[in-house]
Amino acid sequence: MNAPFVTFEGIEGSGKTTQVRLLSDYLTVKGISHRVTREPGGTPLADEIRSLLLSRREEFVFPETELLLYEAARAQHVRSVILPALSSGQAVLCDRFYDATSAYQGHSRNIDGARIEWLNDLASAGVSPDLTFLIDISPAEGFVRISGRGSGPDRIESESVEFHAKVREGYLRLLERHPGRIVPIDGTLSADDVFRRVRETVSARLGW
Repeated sequence: MNAPFVTFEGIEGSGKTTQVRLLSDYLTVKGISHRVTREPGGTPLADEIRSLLLSRREEFVFPETELLLYEAARAQHVRSVILPALSSGQAVLCDRFYDATSAYQGHSRNIDGARIEWLNDLASAGVSPDLTFLIDISPAEGFVRISGRGSGPDRIESESVEFHAKVREGYLRLLERHPGRIVPIDGTLSADDVFRRVRETVSARLGW
């Protein structure tokens, strides 16, 4: 039987990457074999696509172009990293997965949801997370956190507050559709308090 596949989602600045790291540290202490990865990225080719997607540029990037690049990176990532890890008994912790595509390219870019679901299924080879944490914050709070990083925002981070508000709305709609899989956590709490909820959930659901 495949090992658990756990994903972390949220708008820019939500703190999901920190939670992935904290959960990885926790599993390492417990001696649970796992793989940490991210989207877009996770393989050399997928990381190159990530650079194409996130680099700021003068040329307008059409929503359909953006969508297909994300799905191409996912197709490579799933087959090269996620499926082999799960099949070998390694748990996988992933910073974003296909829920991000539904929220960003679907809800916020206004691409038809049925098309995105079809592409998500194709790219993911039918792999679906067993558990997803949605770290929820407001776009205003996200912008404050991004501005404090010391590095300039990437192309997606540079989108308007209205864009990111729609992304958040897209995530909340996914939560309504998948309440059994997606666990919302108040991202305005301290990182330690957020992780306490993460730890309690993985303990109850996955026995970690």
